[in-house]
Amino acid sequence: SVSVCVCVCAPFLESMDEAPPAGAAPGVASTSEDRKKTVPPWVATLQNAVINLQALREHSREEIVKVVDSMRGKKVLVLDPKLSGPLGLVAEFPLLRDHGVERIFRLSADPLNVDTKNILYLVRPRMDLMKMISDQIHAHEERQMGKEYSIFFVPRRTMICERVLEEEGVYGEVSLGEYHLDLIPFDEDILSLELEGSFRECFLDGDHTSLHYMARALMKLQSMFGIIPNIKGKGNCSRLVCDMILRMRKEMGTPDPTTVPEIETLIILDRDVDLVTPMLTQLTYEGLIDEVFRIQNTNVEIDPAVLNKEGGTKKHKEPLNSNSKLFAEIRDLNFSVLGPLLHKRANYVQDNYKLRHEAQTIPQIHDFMKMFGSLQQEHKQLHIHISLAERIQAVTRTNLFHRRLEAEQGLIGGSDDGVEFIEECINRQEPLVKVLRLLCLYSLTHNGVKPKSFDFFRREILQTYGYEWIFTLNNLEKLGLFKRSEGKNHWNLFKKSLRLLVEDIDENNPTDCSYVYSGYAPLSVRLIQHVVKTGSWRGLDDVLKLLPGPHFDETQSVATPASVAEGEQQPRSKVVLVLFVGGVTYTELSALRFIGKNEDGQRDFVVATSRLVNGTTLLESVMEPIENGLTTAFGGPAERVPGK
Repeated sequence: SVSVCVCVCAPFLESMDEAPPAGAAPGVASTSEDRKKTVPPWVATLQNAVINLQALREHSREEIVKVVDSMRGKKVLVLDPKLSGPLGLVAEFPLLRDHGVERIFRLSADPLNVDTKNILYLVRPRMDLMKMISDQIHAHEERQMGKEYSIFFVPRRTMICERVLEEEGVYGEVSLGEYHLDLIPFDEDILSLELEGSFRECFLDGDHTSLHYMARALMKLQSMFGIIPNIKGKGNCSRLVCDMILRMRKEMGTPDPTTVPEIETLIILDRDVDLVTPMLTQLTYEGLIDEVFRIQNTNVEIDPAVLNKEGGTKKHKEPLNSNSKLFAEIRDLNFSVLGPLLHKRANYVQDNYKLRHEAQTIPQIHDFMKMFGSLQQEHKQLHIHISLAERIQAVTRTNLFHRRLEAEQGLIGGSDDGVEFIEECINRQEPLVKVLRLLCLYSLTHNGVKPKSFDFFRREILQTYGYEWIFTLNNLEKLGLFKRSEGKNHWNLFKKSLRLLVEDIDENNPTDCSYVYSGYAPLSVRLIQHVVKTGSWRGLDDVLKLLPGPHFDETQSVATPASVAEGEQQPRSKVVLVLFVGGVTYTELSALRFIGKNEDGQRDFVVATSRLVNGTTLLESVMEPIENGLTTAFGGPAERVPGK
């Protein structure tokens, strides 16, 4: 039998069942104009964002409509599988259907059997995807199906992809274009390019393509929100991004700005400036959801068993953004204080439900019914988050989890107490990526591993998990994540100068951002905190010279209030845009939110990143699983195959 591409419209299809907008007649489908003005229920509304991120998302929606309309008539859309999630945060299927898209497929190596004449591919510029597209076109030509093809690259086309299409003999059969989907608003203070390979490309492969994407995305932000007057950064890649921005602005010959900028400062940080933080287990509620379930494009998929749904097989997809008042309130809490708060909210809902028995008069019943809808919604949200918290608690209460946290605390404290636990994890054949997170943390906080111990751990890993993982260990050594010790250990200086470890933390009423790791303040956040407070890098010379890459401080000419048309006002607060090159963790986001809230309304943070990460996803991006029949996927113990 022939394997055929399967049509999928998820997550777009979910929007087909949503209710019509307010004012629409029951049973009547939403109009195209309605859909242009609304967003799917799983997407953050962005109403309270400190800059107009709705305009940024609307720009991306308008661009995807132009892409679809570039092919006249009915068409099918074939998506790079990695793009379906990000695109779902920008446009829903009914919007695309209004512009001629009949069906949506995920691109795969399987044949694409469709009757529709027009086929539109929307893909990242990757060579393997060009080969898949070429194979599908050749299959259609053999059957003389007479199709027309368009390939739109996200966010930019590349010469190497065009060359692959030429070598495959299909370059003349396709029209090429670009869809500039770069920074996607995930929430009111989060923007992501969702470039999965950015960390590996920038810091391991030396491929700076994603840096160009970041620079172009920042130029778009400046065109919408004004020239950013102050640019500060740390790291080699950050320096390159800054240089690209300054060069692009110069090449464009932009006239003197006439608009007061909405963003006061841009801080760019390389991920390799602080690799310790992602190796630690995140301890905020949102961070632990990511550790246990893994958050994808602001959604988490939950098994029916977690929600106590008997007989169900389809996973529930729950959006995690500020649309939910409950989640917005609890996302940044240390997990240890979550239980009492959820219990309090549950009692509140229960007490308000009881008010229905007290409603005797028509006005009382009317008042209760006005409250009833919001109570139902909060009840549903409580059920979901209590279920998630119970499953997370089942993990955090285990002896293994506690021992892991103790090992991490010991390593960042500068001791070797966690080394014995790492050996135990290898002997128990714990998932390899978990072992590597601890090994990298050990190496990073001790300026490498002593040669004898380094050789011991390499040998133990290769003998336990398979010799094909030697390529992964080489990658980690090249990145400086797991290496032999060399010279003096600088971690103690970092701890003292930046006050990374804080004792006597009160997670219920925190006064410092270190509550997110129960006593450890992310190094990256401490750097940002210093720059924001002092306005410069001064005072950190001893620390900065020991961290990788240069630090810099650039200024751009901007409009002054006197040169602005009357009626325009200065922004109500100072907005700081922080760009993490290579990824940012949810716990770092929580720490920055905490700092912003404790600035007495004087400063707001908006975080942009190449990708949302944790220690596991960061390491997986540089791991090299070689298929040789001897091992399972990431972390599984070796399975010998008979006859090999």
